[in-house]
Amino acid sequence: MVEMKKIELSIPDLQGNEEDYVVDAIRSTWISSTGKYVNEFERMFTDIAGTQQAISVCNGTVALHLALLALDVRPGDEVIVPSLTYIATANAVRYVGAEPVFVDVSPETWCMDPELTEQAITRKTKGIIAVDLYGHPADMDAINHIAAIHGLWVVEDAAEAHTAKYKGRRAGSLAKIGTFSFYGNKVFTSGEGGAITVNDPDLALRIRTLRGQGMDPDRRYYFPITGYNFRLTNVACAILCAQLERAGSIIAKRQSVFNRYRELLDGVPGIDFQPVAEWAEPAPWLFSITIDPASFGCNRDDLADYLRGNGVDTRPFFIPLHSLPPFRNESAARGEHLPITDALAASGLNLPTHAFLTEEDIVSVCDLIRACGKIKK
Repeated sequence: MVEMKKIELSIPDLQGNEEDYVVDAIRSTWISSTGKYVNEFERMFTDIAGTQQAISVCNGTVALHLALLALDVRPGDEVIVPSLTYIATANAVRYVGAEPVFVDVSPETWCMDPELTEQAITRKTKGIIAVDLYGHPADMDAINHIAAIHGLWVVEDAAEAHTAKYKGRRAGSLAKIGTFSFYGNKVFTSGEGGAITVNDPDLALRIRTLRGQGMDPDRRYYFPITGYNFRLTNVACAILCAQLERAGSIIAKRQSVFNRYRELLDGVPGIDFQPVAEWAEPAPWLFSITIDPASFGCNRDDLADYLRGNGVDTRPFFIPLHSLPPFRNESAARGEHLPITDALAASGLNLPTHAFLTEEDIVSVCDLIRACGKIKK
């Protein structure tokens, strides 16, 4: 019997100098949070994000947490976030004792709707976390304008949007603070890791101080504030340096996968693609589709089950945060109604996207999608 080939959702591209740089870091004995690769990664990532500084941290959730600490968010404060995002966005708000307030997304971007964001502002609102969902930038000019009118800050959660552009400007440079993740399934990865991007030198100093246990940078073992150990290791940064050396190649390979999916799935009844605003250049993270059961022949979960049964790994869209146990009571009490988020979450599916997909793999995935729709009809 021929064993079925498994088509994974995501495989990290580690074909460059990753191993050599990790070995070099180990041989140097600098394996903790200082070393040449930490400095080099932070320098390289400022170019990727188009900011004055990039600060390495141990993961993307910590990046959000540290951003909120640096902005002095406190218990009783409210922070507006989209409900269609990974739970880390709202968890970080809870870490500092504040309350996430959820808003619906725009059908044109799948990112938070600026008009609905403004409607959600109360006297307790201190800021907005705008998420670049599935690699597509949020409408940051509109969101920043609303924030400025109401005296609020904005954090850009660009965890999924490495190299994405908004009106020609890079994701991570579009708000007071940008945050990134380098988890194993991201465009650039170190297994676990994160970064904060910022242009304000005073804010950067506060972030670096909080990241390093609160130690005064000019006086060793003197701690004027309570800080955290949120640093990234030299070993992890060695991997990231090798990744960023090949940033153009990694992006190009993933973009070619995106392009092929669009070519092969274009015109399939009931299958729609992630919309792209005219001002956006999304990052090619995961190729996202939505399924209309009436036109396609079955729903998202039926399709995912069929693909899994044929060796193809997929992921559903995020479950709306306002419906999850940690947040749903408060959301219901506020009367939040988010129909676009709910519809997308019920119909969305992410397809395998990585550099090792062959033409045969992509054709196979698309053939299986077409076959599923016909079988179910």
